[in-house]
Amino acid sequence: MQKQPPTTAAAPLFQLGRCVATVGADDLLRRLALNPYDLLSRHVRGDWGDLDESDKSLNRRALLDRSRLMSSYSVGDKKVWVITDADWAVTTILLPSEY
Repeated sequence: MQKQPPTTAAAPLFQLGRCVATVGADDLLRRLALNPYDLLSRHVRGDWGDLDESDKSLNRRALLDRSRLMSSYSVGDKKVWVITDADWAVTTILLPSEY
């Protein structure tokens, strides 16, 4: 049986690396007075937000093979993505239009 990581954890599941935000995401979070660390905290603990089961499954696999991780959250009337790159060196908060 293949080892399965937990879906949501109290402790971080992986290293975020350097955390950055795009101009659009930063502007949105500032306008709504939201702390980007709240999104990063959810992401690093396996709360992938609004992803479908297929994408959540890809994230669970990524925890085992150290590939790209993605979360999608509703922020106001917009979507915000959080993506940790494949080598886990950088995590980016961005709007889908900035991908």
